Amino acid sequence: MKIYHGSIDKVETPEIRESNRTLDYGRGFYTTTSYEQAESWVRRRMGEKRVTLGYISVYEFDEMALQNLNVLVFDSPSDEWVEFVMKNRTQKGYLHKYDLVYGQVANDKVYAAFALYEGGLLDKKTLISELKAYTLVDQYLFHTSESLQYIKFVEAKEVIL
Repeated sequence: MKIYHGSIDKVETPEIRESNRTLDYGRGFYTTTSYEQAESWVRRRMGEKRVTLGYISVYEFDEMALQNLNVLVFDSPSDEWVEFVMKNRTQKGYLHKYDLVYGQVANDKVYAAFALYEGGLLDKKTLISELKAYTLVDQYLFHTSESLQYIKFVEAKEVIL
């Protein structure tokens, strides 16, 4: 299966990096099965860094990882997904035990709903109901070096502003 990573750099050799911001599934290497989502990620990053060239790195993902690694899968928004995303986004230094995490992207629109939940303006049941109404894109987080062994770089496509 093909997966994509949007960045201002070509990423031929992915690595686990600490982020300077909190992310849905914690530290690691993020990919998606959606080319459009990867393009959105790279265009946002290009705007932040004020550069005119970025890349969508394309990988072949060996799905045997799903049987061989410690994997957490969220098929749809759920109580567990909300709790996991909230821990990663609000608990500085939070670490989980999974090699690979798969689920939905809590994009800006979704995170606005999370902010209402965190502020006590939405209960969890209403939050999940609202999230299920959105068309959510997926993401894979490769959290350990072992998990990165299951992806192979194919090519990098240029994105120009």
